[in-house]
Amino acid sequence: MTALPRPKALPARKPASGPKLVEIAYQEIKRRILDNEFAPNYQITESQLAELLGVSRTPVHEALIRLEKERLVENIPRHGMRVLPVSARDMLEIYQVLTALEAEAVLLIAERPATERGTAQLRQLIDAMDAALTAQDIRRWAEADGRLHRALFELCGNTRLMEAGLAFREQVDRARLLTLPLRPLPQGSNAAHRELVERLERGDAEAAFACHRRHRARVTAELTEILGRFQWMGL
Repeated sequence: MTALPRPKALPARKPASGPKLVEIAYQEIKRRILDNEFAPNYQITESQLAELLGVSRTPVHEALIRLEKERLVENIPRHGMRVLPVSARDMLEIYQVLTALEAEAVLLIAERPATERGTAQLRQLIDAMDAALTAQDIRRWAEADGRLHRALFELCGNTRLMEAGLAFREQVDRARLLTLPLRPLPQGSNAAHRELVERLERGDAEAAFACHRRHRARVTAELTEILGRFQWMGL
């Protein structure tokens, strides 16, 4: 079994109710998985997790049941949990759904009044992405890119669409962090984002929709190809 990681244990906490402790355990385990602090195929027992999080085994057990339903972990009787790797098929399915949701968000943004489209905010994020690429800082680029794609949902004006889209973005972000060292510098993504913003500024919904789907199709093909090639690494 993989040795315990070295992240700091959570600080001692005041007594809390059962449901609150389950939520604390769930959020903390999920954060460590999405941040790849708990890497693909990482294994840890419920007792070790409970000690690490400063809670009893019961909330950890219930949190792991929730995470298994989200396809983030596999619960192994008497052996705790294993973090599930991200397969090329997983990534393809996630991106197919995310592309449809983001494209709808883009349509809604383009149809809003010009003062409510948030294009100045989007341009600032693209500028940050350009600066990151100039510095060849791929992680800083990924952070700005993630903020831009989250902003598309936040600006669309549809709360339910935003909630659904942001939930899928969590799964995408995990795979993106894993594949960052394997990708070339994404110069094409910045150009595609600028093209999208130009169409949003003009209020051209159909052109913005088509532009975004082209960009997403290219990125999906790139990431699934990387995951397929390096699946043996446990990604």
